Amino acid sequence: MIAGGLALAVASAVAIAGGYALQHSSASRLPPLTLRRPVQSLMLLVRSGPWLVGFLAGIGGWVLYVVALRLAPLSLVQAASAGGIGVLAIGTRPNRAERFGVVAALGGLVLLALSVGSHPPTGQGTVLGVVLWVALSAAVAAGLAARPSAATLGTAAGILYASGDVATKAAVLGGARLAFAPVVLACHGAAFLCMQLAFQRGGRLASAGLAVLWTNALPIAAGTALFSEALPGGVRGVLRVLAFALVLAGAVALSRREAGPVPLTD
Repeated sequence: MIAGGLALAVASAVAIAGGYALQHSSASRLPPLTLRRPVQSLMLLVRSGPWLVGFLAGIGGWVLYVVALRLAPLSLVQAASAGGIGVLAIGTRPNRAERFGVVAALGGLVLLALSVGSHPPTGQGTVLGVVLWVALSAAVAAGLAARPSAATLGTAAGILYASGDVATKAAVLGGARLAFAPVVLACHGAAFLCMQLAFQRGGRLASAGLAVLWTNALPIAAGTALFSEALPGGVRGVLRVLAFALVLAGAVALSRREAGPVPLTD
């Protein structure tokens, strides 16, 4: 069951990252988007065929992600999803650091697959803990978005998407926790806005790359802090720690070159 969740998480990562690449390619060529004219800005995006394909690919990837969360722990799903940053690097003429990032991310996925086995049950977490996590994430993202650049908006998007993923994990437990569904939509909606604005202010790795980094790093921490996800014992536990470290190191390396803000021009 966990292996199935891992496979779905990898498929989800490819779909979402590929969708981001198409959206970035399209949005970066459009006239400046602005929140002051939301309908006009949205229509510019929707009328772009490649952007719409990328958006629908992202939706499909998110559906696979939700199913993966039903089958595997949050931290494991997020570590597998982090491999999507390798997809973002395709076609970007990576330098030495970025090539290292691709190798590290893929190596982390291999170790992650080798670490799959029996896993302690995932805790349900507390409603208060999830609420506090979401509230703090929203506050930090708002502070970053107030100083718009590719890096700050991409980071804000990643924090908000991560917050939505934490709320999704709570919601898929069912029952009264389905009340977190609107929170998921709100987080993802705000992240979507930040991401589209980031696409026009910098390259793919500076915007989507940083978003993917934080989208995957923060829920890994939340899995331990909120849902009591313990590491497996023995060699599998060591492999799992190394996998997480490699995935995050790869994400950082891939995002490093383009982390600086690129001004938005008319």
